[in-house]
Amino acid sequence: MNKNKRAILVVSFGTSYEQSLKDCIESTENFIKESFKDYDIKRAFTSYMIINKILKRDNIKINTPIEALEELKKEGYEEVIVQPLHIMFGEEYEKIEKAVLEFKNEFKVLKLGKPLLFKNEDYKIATKALKTQLPKLNKEEAIILMGHGTEHPANAAYFQFDYYLREHINPNIYLCSVESDPSIKSIIPKLKKSGVKNVLLMPFMLVAGDHANNDMAGDDEESWKNVLEKEGFKVDLYLKGLGANIEFQKIYRDHIKEEI
Repeated sequence: MNKNKRAILVVSFGTSYEQSLKDCIESTENFIKESFKDYDIKRAFTSYMIINKILKRDNIKINTPIEALEELKKEGYEEVIVQPLHIMFGEEYEKIEKAVLEFKNEFKVLKLGKPLLFKNEDYKIATKALKTQLPKLNKEEAIILMGHGTEHPANAAYFQFDYYLREHINPNIYLCSVESDPSIKSIIPKLKKSGVKNVLLMPFMLVAGDHANNDMAGDDEESWKNVLEKEGFKVDLYLKGLGANIEFQKIYRDHIKEEI
């Protein structure tokens, strides 16, 4: 039986990119560990595909949220805070919510923290954090952030954040999605109309994993880099996830504090 009986379960979508796992997920977990020394820090992923890939490749088993909560119950933990590292309240967050609901009567205390973007104030806080990694732009330069995107109604969060960035940082900053709207191609006419010649691509995701390395920066003709270069833009790449930025780590820490 664990002497503290208190744990923080840090849940992310996951990544099979070892460097990004270390720089973005592990570093965030370590920051949380330093911030809450009375709690044991545990890990779970919501992506079965990534869990299976790591198991097959490295023979390392990473728990799903349900498996992690089952393990914590068996080990005698009484107080558990589940903190997702997800960007918004979408399908992956709902997986975690379901798991927490399933175990609601199994612990004395079981709480679920909020994703990065939840209430209106979060957009302001996330913008301030993002600003720390953005270069200053001249009129011929733009930044395009790559979000994941979803068919879930929560995709509206991307549109809200996209608007907020241009209103509060620079009109030449855009947030596009890999798997939903706004798409990269929909932004091109706006870039041309604004006289933009140079574009910096940057992931607006916890990790710089498969989407950032392939869909954004890859060699495929449909990668964002190649789509923009074909349209005559000079493209630079920023290949770090939000989890590598301590300001975003602080946001997740603060979401945990709200639950304690």
